[in-house]
Amino acid sequence: MSLSGLSFFVLTFVLTVYSRPADVHLRNMDSFIRAVQQVEDSNPGLSPLSLVRALRRTAGHDDAMTIHFLGASHNHSDTEVLKTAILNASAFSFFDKAIHHIVTDHGEERGVVLARDGTTVALAPLLLGIESGLKAQMEMTPAAGIFPLTLGRTLGLSFLSLQDFPPSTRLGPNGCWDNVDHPKMFKLSWPPTLATDAVINGGMDGAILGTDISSLPASEQPQALSDILKGYYSFILYEGLDAVSSHVSPRRREISRSILEPLDLQRQVMETLALIWKLEKTEWIAWDTGVEKAVKDGLQAFVHKYWDCPQIISRCQWGAKAYRNTPIPMSLPLQFLYVHHTYEPSSPCLSFLSCSRAMRAMQRFHQEDRGWSDIGYSFVVGSDGYVYEGRGWNHLGRHTRGHNAIGYGVSIIGNYTATLPSRHAMDLLRNHLVRCAVDGGRLVANFTIHGHRQMVNYTTCPGDAFFSEIRSWEHFRVDVNPDVAHGTVRITSHKTQRS
Repeated sequence: MSLSGLSFFVLTFVLTVYSRPADVHLRNMDSFIRAVQQVEDSNPGLSPLSLVRALRRTAGHDDAMTIHFLGASHNHSDTEVLKTAILNASAFSFFDKAIHHIVTDHGEERGVVLARDGTTVALAPLLLGIESGLKAQMEMTPAAGIFPLTLGRTLGLSFLSLQDFPPSTRLGPNGCWDNVDHPKMFKLSWPPTLATDAVINGGMDGAILGTDISSLPASEQPQALSDILKGYYSFILYEGLDAVSSHVSPRRREISRSILEPLDLQRQVMETLALIWKLEKTEWIAWDTGVEKAVKDGLQAFVHKYWDCPQIISRCQWGAKAYRNTPIPMSLPLQFLYVHHTYEPSSPCLSFLSCSRAMRAMQRFHQEDRGWSDIGYSFVVGSDGYVYEGRGWNHLGRHTRGHNAIGYGVSIIGNYTATLPSRHAMDLLRNHLVRCAVDGGRLVANFTIHGHRQMVNYTTCPGDAFFSEIRSWEHFRVDVNPDVAHGTVRITSHKTQRS
């Protein structure tokens, strides 16, 4: 059997386990933080490092590479006492089941939780990153294990295990929760790699928090583990991300990029793989001449998917109803991007819950009042830091009358007649979503941006203030081909436009 074939067999074996009854308790970050705080409250003076080590032992994460960087979790005097306290505190068995990451033979991903921002996070890489940072801060040593334990190992092994497949298929997938209000089960959308989206999210978060903690001066005591997690995941936005200078989960992609990109990821992943092979006495794998190319190609796919592209909240996450009739595929790449504002809802949405509510309201209006098959927009941008999937990359939208087949329609939630969207929301559209589209072969490189009002004569969309702003954007064009400009009735409310 070839190396790639053997690797694929091992990957399949590792990821496939017999299904067991799912835990009946909620799988969200708030539940995990409450459980952590319960242990802290029952153990006054408990250090966050002692607690995260005990959690590692509870989850059975003492593999060779983890021990190499962090030491064995059972070699600490307080670990056994804490393990008992953890199991007693966790009446819903959260720690011993929810931290250990597996994917069942039915595609259920365990060891993951739903964060308040609507993203799914694997707890294991998150906690390993935090423990690496705490250990380095306490010992005043470099945090050498942060990247290998959070992302390096996962990326390297996933790239190699699937090196006979296109690089874009060596990462992911994402999935859907059974119920975002009461999450109990997370099902993946297609067969898993080692680097599911939840594992990548947890790895990026672990790298960010571990780096932050390791940078604390020796004289400063780290926060309790529950407070570390609350600060990153349980924040409340009042004015959008523009006013937030701290590290919070909706900014994980930009922050992780700023931390990790200067490290020479190719070298870091190769060194991580070499360490794994040394510890497992399988150095012969390095003889495969395709290893470096597999890592290089895989990292290019990683950078595109998780750093260049914005996080897109899927339809199942925001609670979309089914598409009526059959979606019409488009011929890609497209030539145009049409910019909208929603007008109604008129206020920016600042959380996953409020943005999801806005998406459902718009879909309901478009389907029930307009009689359309689905929400009209291709994508919608919230002020919570995320892009929401409408009809998506591949299906014909209903957003710009007479032009739906040749361009994407992207709207920012809010009324921008007199005020601008947040800088962060505009950046998601202007720089990240369009780069993702061009690099992914969905938009031509010399695409054109138009405001909705340029294409029809019955709307002021995307609002006077926002339209004035996009006129300064690269790719914006004033001239519109009159042969394809349509619309004869001016309607002041975007909510009732005819596109």
